[in-house]
Amino acid sequence: METTQVQFEQVVSRGCGIDVHKKMLVATIDGEGLKQETREFATFTSSLTELKEWLLEREITHVAMESTGVYWKPVYHILEPSGIKVWIVNARHIKYVPGHKTDKKDSKWICKLLLAGLLKPSYIPPKEQRELRDLTRYRKKMIQQVASEKNRIIRILEDSNVKLSSVLSDTNGVVATKLINILCEGKNVTMQDIDQVYHKKLQCTKEELYEACNGCMTKHTITMLQMIQKNIANTQASIETFNQLIKEALSKYDNVLEVLKEVPGLNTKTVEDLVAEIGLDMSVFPSEKHLASWAGMAPGNNESAGKKKVDG
Repeated sequence: METTQVQFEQVVSRGCGIDVHKKMLVATIDGEGLKQETREFATFTSSLTELKEWLLEREITHVAMESTGVYWKPVYHILEPSGIKVWIVNARHIKYVPGHKTDKKDSKWICKLLLAGLLKPSYIPPKEQRELRDLTRYRKKMIQQVASEKNRIIRILEDSNVKLSSVLSDTNGVVATKLINILCEGKNVTMQDIDQVYHKKLQCTKEELYEACNGCMTKHTITMLQMIQKNIANTQASIETFNQLIKEALSKYDNVLEVLKEVPGLNTKTVEDLVAEIGLDMSVFPSEKHLASWAGMAPGNNESAGKKKVDG
């Protein structure tokens, strides 16, 4: 039985399909005036530079590759400044025939789809936004780390039968923080200490608060608490550094940020995170539905024969 060769109308004049892996990649070039050629390259910077020079020598205008893990990023970083249009494509859009999967066939298939204009590039933010996103995302991780460490302090206090979480609704508030600091210094909380921090908004009495602070603190417990507090202080100092770096990166957009902060529920940090994630150029999203889909806020649509299916 003869196999039918699929032919596509050519849309891109000269293109390259890349199948990228951790240690190597396979690149296939084809197009007008070119003989189809496939080469393998290592993923070291020197090898990726050779790839770039090879593509420029062959006057390749477009490159397409799958968004495989993080392996595509170094290739993208090397090729991006060269002027070649680099398309990162969802792997589901370029599946090859099951049971006939090889690296060379993958790169050839990607190249064929690229030349035919059948691939849709994913949105890759510009370098400035990607760098800002690195800052905001890592700041978020550090803020989460501080919250986790504060929770660890409460768990250690609970182990020592210090019941602040039973009498105070907010163990991160001013009252709890001052009392915890006294305990972390290895001191006993006195009624005089309670008088200094107590206010009428608290739902517990002074006596209940005093009793909650009297547990079974040991030298080991105090050492643990002091180490955790030191770690929190160091992390908070790093967060302040990141705040400054983010502020500097966004300084030329201060007027836009001020407008966004007028939206109810948005504060400085939220606005900075928002700009880092979606940018300020909304022309890259044809509609608000595309933006919602890109942000992962749109429900999936899996329907066949009039029946909607639920994944899971």
